[in-house]
Amino acid sequence: MTTETTSSPSTAVAVVDPAFSDAERYALAAFLAGYRGLTREAYALDLRQFIAWCKAHDLRLFAVRRADVECYARDLEERGRARATVARRLCTVAGFYRYAEQEGLLERSPAVHVRRPRLDYESHATGLDRNEVGTLLVAAGLASPSEHALV
Repeated sequence: MTTETTSSPSTAVAVVDPAFSDAERYALAAFLAGYRGLTREAYALDLRQFIAWCKAHDLRLFAVRRADVECYARDLEERGRARATVARRLCTVAGFYRYAEQEGLLERSPAVHVRRPRLDYESHATGLDRNEVGTLLVAAGLASPSEHALV
């Protein structure tokens, strides 16, 4: 049994709409090339989400202005993202644009003065921190051997 395939010429026009300019593509790849492992993965995720937001708002990466980055941050907050997550994503976006500026691909970064959420650096963990554990072990070492063993 033989199978023949026939093809007929098509008159359909293929429209190519590149997602990025050459400079944008280079900047993305070169920025991420400076990192590896989990850091690179996290930065790539942050940039993919920012790019998706830009696409949804019909913005090219190198046409973004400060107000656009501010709107992106407010959108993340409205969608319930934690302040630390919003701050990290903005830091990634700012790092990307700073890189593009330093490489001469952009005249100036649109993210340089973007407001970032204030972060509460005091831990709300219910366990002991490193200093508290150290204090506890010193106190146990000064106590009797049975109390030290208990700790």
